[in-house]
Amino acid sequence: MLGVCYYPEHWPRERWAEDAARMRELGLRYVRIGEFAWSRIEPEPERLEWAWLDEAIETLGQAGLKVVLGTPTATPPKWLVDRYPEVLGYDIYGRPRRFGSRRHYTFSSRAYREQARRIVTLLAQRYGQNPYVAGWQTDNEYGCHDTTRSYGPEDLRAFRLWLEERYGQIEVLNEAWGNVFWSMVYRSFDEVELPNQTVTEANPAHWLDFYRFSSDQVVAFNRMQVEILRAHAPGRFILHNFMGYTPDFDHFKLAKDLDIAGWDSYPLGFTDMDVLPCSEEEKRRYARTGHPDMAAFHHDLYRGVKPRWWVVEQQPGPVNWAHHNPSPAPGMVRLWTWEAFAHGAEVVSYFRWRQFPKAQEQFHAGLNRPDFLPDVGFFEVQRLARELAALPPLPPSDPAPVALVFDYEADWVYRIQPQGQGFVYRDLVWRFYQALRRLGLDVDFVPPGASLRAYKLVVVPSLPILREEALAAFQEAPGVLVFGPRTGSKTESLGISPGLPPGPLQALLPIRVTRVESLRPGLWERVEWAGRDWQAGVWREWIESPLLPEARFADGRGALYHHQRYGYLAFWPELDFLQSYLGQLAGQLGLPVHPLPEGLRLRRRGGVVFAFNYSDRPQPVPAPRGARFLLGGPVVAPYDISVFEG
Repeated sequence: MLGVCYYPEHWPRERWAEDAARMRELGLRYVRIGEFAWSRIEPEPERLEWAWLDEAIETLGQAGLKVVLGTPTATPPKWLVDRYPEVLGYDIYGRPRRFGSRRHYTFSSRAYREQARRIVTLLAQRYGQNPYVAGWQTDNEYGCHDTTRSYGPEDLRAFRLWLEERYGQIEVLNEAWGNVFWSMVYRSFDEVELPNQTVTEANPAHWLDFYRFSSDQVVAFNRMQVEILRAHAPGRFILHNFMGYTPDFDHFKLAKDLDIAGWDSYPLGFTDMDVLPCSEEEKRRYARTGHPDMAAFHHDLYRGVKPRWWVVEQQPGPVNWAHHNPSPAPGMVRLWTWEAFAHGAEVVSYFRWRQFPKAQEQFHAGLNRPDFLPDVGFFEVQRLARELAALPPLPPSDPAPVALVFDYEADWVYRIQPQGQGFVYRDLVWRFYQALRRLGLDVDFVPPGASLRAYKLVVVPSLPILREEALAAFQEAPGVLVFGPRTGSKTESLGISPGLPPGPLQALLPIRVTRVESLRPGLWERVEWAGRDWQAGVWREWIESPLLPEARFADGRGALYHHQRYGYLAFWPELDFLQSYLGQLAGQLGLPVHPLPEGLRLRRRGGVVFAFNYSDRPQPVPAPRGARFLLGGPVVAPYDISVFEG
């Protein structure tokens, strides 16, 4: 189904019925409202104005639209900040983050939690059983604008309580953190400070626990809202709209309390802003389409976070917030939407119905222009809605043949202690994912410890803290597993693994890492594999093992080891190596490998195959002879799609 984000408070009431009728006529079924409306609902403390929201919901519902109502906690009003200044978050330098935009609160504020609890309860009591409200969205884009972590008095108070609950006794914390080093020993939890503003780097174990604490605060804040909504809005779904790669909190943990994982898809802005890293040449080539793996990466990630997932905000035109904001190439809004459905989305919802001519996002396009006339995206959605109506329902998504084990905590570990500026977890995951996609393979993201029984090939780009449940899943997996560098290298408190890395992984692979090196840009190692030389930069490891390596560095040391079903890369792999190496493994396993030309990507959903052309030239589709095409044909036009049964 299709949906749209709408802000009735932005427009005259006499426009609402016309807007609702045009949404329904366009083929939209869901409309999201209310997530920024606290000051309209409660313009002064305890003075609630429901009439406008009652009317808006009634108007939209009477037109046949299903309302998704947002809780307005991302934008506490000015009177609340003035009354409770302790709700404000603090930046890493200890400065309060003031009123005047959004997300100006800390998850640790006791006053804000009570105010959020109050407004969510009032909303849920009033609209929880409204027949037109089909579901709820909690808050908006947790973590946006670097707001997961806050460094103020309320955060310090809550962090100390969190540490006491985790460790019980201060002596246990001192031992875990290694506080004997640099005379950092504490006598009580009340002596522990936040890890910012130290003379030089703070204890990495201190930082990691602060990251964990901050993530738990987001999860707890969301759970509070969900519990209220469950009590007062039975039978309605609950979702949150996550963002492009935002690893500051554990989305897997938070999504356990949700019915649906939503995310906000802006392929052009994400490509321009390096949400996932792109070269300057790629940014130019894909300036009007987005990188061909950018949206797909997030579709697969959020499908892994929750099997039911939506695109809550789909870019319909230029945005306002990137370094550069071009217009999408003709056809791309339609392509992005079909791509989301190919990856299993239930709903794609566009941001937004109409461009608002004031305030911070006035340059952000919508389906309609500020003068109330349709914009370019409107007509692409119109075409797409006709196609959806004409096609039979899509089959359910099957598990992909390849699993990628993804861990938010791994991102935190390498941000805190990279041991080299180039070692960025996001970038390593992105390389593995791109290599698999360029081979025409579908990918499922799974968290550490999840079952891997359905997969023939499992890639673990890096998993520094390897817990028992993850090791058990690796042992029970029937397929081939490939581990990237630094897997099993750290303890729970960021110490070096006993017995040296890869720590617990030595139960599966008889190797030991005795030394590591981080390499500056332009400093390359040569890796000899499969009869040719490959470049390796960023990172290499020295391995001791009774195994014979399958690849070697130029100095003769082992670079790649295999033992039974398990492989280990002792270096940071470049994309061309990964594509060749994983392609060879996939071929040996009988997976459907189709090395793809630049800009062409495939996705299977049941027995239906989608081909997406991100390039500016026609491309042949790797379809079997006699394939039945549901959309397009054997040659897919620029910025177009083909869909066939195969």
